[in-house]
Amino acid sequence: MSLYDLVKAVLRPSTRALFDVKVSGEDNVPSEGGLVVAANHRSYLDPPLLGTWFPRTIHFMAKEELFRIPVLGRGIAAVHAFPVTRDAADIGSVRRALRILKEGGAIGIFPEGTRNVSGDAKHKGGAVLLASSAHCPVVPVGLVRTALATKRLRASHVEVRIGTPMVFQGSARKATKAEIDAWTAQVADAIEKLTSG
Repeated sequence: MSLYDLVKAVLRPSTRALFDVKVSGEDNVPSEGGLVVAANHRSYLDPPLLGTWFPRTIHFMAKEELFRIPVLGRGIAAVHAFPVTRDAADIGSVRRALRILKEGGAIGIFPEGTRNVSGDAKHKGGAVLLASSAHCPVVPVGLVRTALATKRLRASHVEVRIGTPMVFQGSARKATKAEIDAWTAQVADAIEKLTSG
């Protein structure tokens, strides 16, 4: 058993007991092949909850500042997270993500770029850019009531709602900015629909 699977085995019963976690849409997840997992981000709980309850192993792209924190940095690296420099062209991280996707792995991204407590942050295009470059789907995920769970640290009826895979293929060899913007809006809309109601 890998460390990732061991952590999942520990966190599943504990998060279910603490937050009454419910998961839906697991059948939407392709069992193999590269995919980008794109979710909303309201709470510090989002990455571990998504990693715990998503059916496949996720390699999270995480802000590089987290890896400077001694214990946390080593811990998240041990469960397949890798650093990305925000607000900069981090070619090394992009290449690493593309390699993982082409090898059939899953990359986890929060398109808002950081915790979006107010809910009005604009989505960035990294998720669809990676997916279109690697010719793999984006799986939108809505994380519901995680911010409330952070505040209460008790049963908050948290939900992980997994949507239908979305495939984006450009009209040219390389996706245009207009296409990336349009696809990003589609993913943002899919996540919004998953989190509403």
